[in-house]
Amino acid sequence: MRKKWAKWPGSPYPLGATWDGTGVNFALFSENAENVELCLFDNNDAEERIKIFEKTDQIWHIYLPEAKPGLKYGYRVYGPYKPEEGHRFNPNKLLMDPYAKAFDRQLTWDNSNFGYIVGDKNEDFSFDERDNAKFMPKGIVIDEAFSWGNDVKPNIPWHETIIYETHVKGFTKLHPDVPEELRGTYAGLSSTPAINYLKRLGITSIELLPVHFFIDDHYLVEKKLVNYWGYNSICFFSPDIRYSYTGSIKEFKTMVRALHKANIEVILDVVYNHTAEGNHMGPTLSFKGIDNKAYYRLVNDNNRFYMDYTGCGNSLNMTHPRVLQLIMDSLRYWILNMHVDGFRFDLASTLARELHDVDKLGSFFDIITQDPIISQVKLIAEPWDLGAGGYQVGNFPPGWAEWNDKYRDTVRSYIKGDGGKIGELAYRLTGSSDLYETTGKKPFSSINFITAHDGFTLHDLVSYNNKHNEANGEDNRDGSDNNNSWNCGFEGETDDQNIINLR
Repeated sequence: MRKKWAKWPGSPYPLGATWDGTGVNFALFSENAENVELCLFDNNDAEERIKIFEKTDQIWHIYLPEAKPGLKYGYRVYGPYKPEEGHRFNPNKLLMDPYAKAFDRQLTWDNSNFGYIVGDKNEDFSFDERDNAKFMPKGIVIDEAFSWGNDVKPNIPWHETIIYETHVKGFTKLHPDVPEELRGTYAGLSSTPAINYLKRLGITSIELLPVHFFIDDHYLVEKKLVNYWGYNSICFFSPDIRYSYTGSIKEFKTMVRALHKANIEVILDVVYNHTAEGNHMGPTLSFKGIDNKAYYRLVNDNNRFYMDYTGCGNSLNMTHPRVLQLIMDSLRYWILNMHVDGFRFDLASTLARELHDVDKLGSFFDIITQDPIISQVKLIAEPWDLGAGGYQVGNFPPGWAEWNDKYRDTVRSYIKGDGGKIGELAYRLTGSSDLYETTGKKPFSSINFITAHDGFTLHDLVSYNNKHNEANGEDNRDGSDNNNSWNCGFEGETDDQNIINLR
């Protein structure tokens, strides 16, 4: 590359890489960094580093008047490497922009993606000096222009909403009428056969399992497995490239436009509670190297370690205003730029945790309630996490709907013949007033469901008394043992027609 770039001071807002029709403004938040370099890459991955001198309100910024959409970039951030103090800066590591709208590739796992020397006796106190740039996804500057035409959001009333939860790849790969070359993609989901199938089902809203750019966990890759579900996000603005047929974010927008034309809402399952960087032994891919102490909840008396309310190694620091801004900016981006109709928040109780307590009036929910954009779309909480006090069914504020696992468990138990469930079933079928009435919420605050991506499918529910997850190499440890299922007289598949009819 080695181009003599013109450089202007730029602006601290908006964060990320923004093309204004003339040039590109780059802005990155880091409270504790000492220096920041913008790294630009040509089509051969040759790197050019530009030191950023401007810093306003802890945001490092620069404007390149000659830069255009399609430019690939990342950051290197300098500062102390002191894990015991919560600092994990390592400028040898190319870092993904948290605000990047697109990436050129998936991550390639290599030990150089870790800030410390993997296998060293000093563990994460060691310091890895290898450059990992060739293994990292590069952000891509995009042109946001898109012809939405007369796109109109369906705005289905809550009491008429029927949600179909599905996986972009799984659904389109298995649909025999989706064109073969489009299977597994956003384009496949917006194809005529896919939309016709959804319309025949009678659903009003499609809820997509995570499509934010995510990482296949290192230990899974070592086992030659993948993270199929996608609950391992690393960037909250970019649709994942693995589901793209064209490689352009316009494909996602085209999908939304097509579903809206069929009067189907698009709801995203979003994972803002943790990131793919894991715990203190995890990789340095983005937030950890930009400002670990700001972005993550750390153990108070030992900042080397992370508070983990998710079982995934870390929890985002919702007490920091810039982290709150990141999530709010992400939500608004998907509403305004991608035209989505709502969100289902994975392990939503984690987002309310302040000083170890789950507080339904936490800052996150206060901000959403008063936001004129986000408060007007469908907001659905998975109202629990893995920490103490994390089960909060019925306690989310007005304006939020909640997954109602009490409905799920009661209906399952009743259908398989458990006794003493009539009273409980009456509560569930009439809107769960015991959970929602005291806070002034309506019956449609309860998302009533029997099966979802967690636990047994509907087929499993009547085919197995116990889970059998041997195939993925986890020794049947993963997944809940409490499925309230009944095999109808035989464990697993059978040719007995009487059992098949009962199921």
